[in-house]
Parts: sequence; structure tokens; C-alpha cells
Amino acid sequence: MIELFYANTPNGRKIPIMLEEINYPYKVTPVDIFNGKQFDPKFRSISPFSKIPVITDHENNISIFESGAILIYLAEKSGKFYDKDNRILINQWLIAQVAYVGPLLGQHHQFHHYTPGKSKWGEERYFKIAKTIYKDLDERLEKSKFLAGNEYSIADIATFPWIARHPIHDIGLKKFKNLSRWYEKISEREAVIKGYDCLKKGETIPEI
Repeated sequence: MIELFYANTPNGRKIPIMLEEINYPYKVTPVDIFNGKQFDPKFRSISPFSKIPVITDHENNISIFESGAILIYLAEKSGKFYDKDNRILINQWLIAQVAYVGPLLGQHHQFHHYTPGKSKWGEERYFKIAKTIYKDLDERLEKSKFLAGNEYSIADIATFPWIARHPIHDIGLKKFKNLSRWYEKISEREAVIKGYDCLKKGETIPEI
């Protein structure tokens, strides 16, 4: 049994989607990050930076933090979505998400959506970067069915929840044909639909 310490952020959503994809039993333990529960000493003992998601694999008595590391662990555990013959490419697109796509779109969320008017410089800078990310992903997906080739992988699972925030990006996902095709294809997957609503609150994936 996997215990998932979770909040419904883009990084958080990656892990229930993966768990549903590999059809592995898991229990969701919500972490109320809006009321500071991520700073509780017990949680910090398994998450040194006070961040979600974290998993505890009770079968192996191990806890893992950082969403990319968790995806790799679950992929290796299940033997799915992490083709041994394509790992160099998968790793590149996975790390691009955790090091670039996620953090920079996160800044765009902050300046453009959550604190508009606080910093014109921040709003303009990260809006421009977010548009560039959309363009770069669209160009990649013009050449490739999925981010790391023709097979769905943990790189796609990592990136999808960030693009699912497109309604607050105000960039216009539908203007990017290849990225839209990729997004719609993944949105239709049963495991993605179930994982997105792992708290069973009726959360649905935003349409284009």
C-alpha cells in the first residue's frame, strides 16, 4: 500500500495520476498547505522542504519526496511508463518539467493570477516565459506524439497537470495545435480522470 500525502496542486496531481495508471492501491492523506500543516514536525520528517507530494511505501518502509523522484520510483516499481531503451530522452523531458516548466509556470501563476498588480515586472516577465513554454512544447509535439517519443511516459504525466492550469494562464491553449492535441489525448485517459479527482470531490480536468 502506498500512502500519498497530497494537495491538489499541479505537482500533487502527478502522483495519483501515476498510481491510477499503474493500478496500484493507495491511500490519500490530505495535507492542508493553506493552513500550514506542511510545517508539522511529523510531516517534515519525511519532507525536509515542507513540500507535497510525498509517498510512503509501507511495503518497503520507505518515504520519498519530490514529484520527479516519486514518478521514477513508481515507474521502476511497476515497470511502466519508463522504457529502459528510452530513459535518456524520458529523463530529459522529465527534468525539463521539474526544473523549468513547473517552476516558471508557477511564477506566472503567482504574478498573473494570485497577486496581479503587485509587480508589473514580474507579470510581464513570467507571462512572456509562459508563452515561450507553450510554444516550445508545441514545437516538440509537432515532431513527436508524446514528449519523449511515441509512447506515453512519466514525462507526460509530470507535465500534464501544469498545462491543466491553462485557464489561469490566459495564453490560449487552443492556439497551440500540437499541445492541444496532446492535452486532449491525455485528458481522455481513464486513469488521468480518476487521479485528477483522487479526493473524490468532483474535480474535473479543464477543457480547452
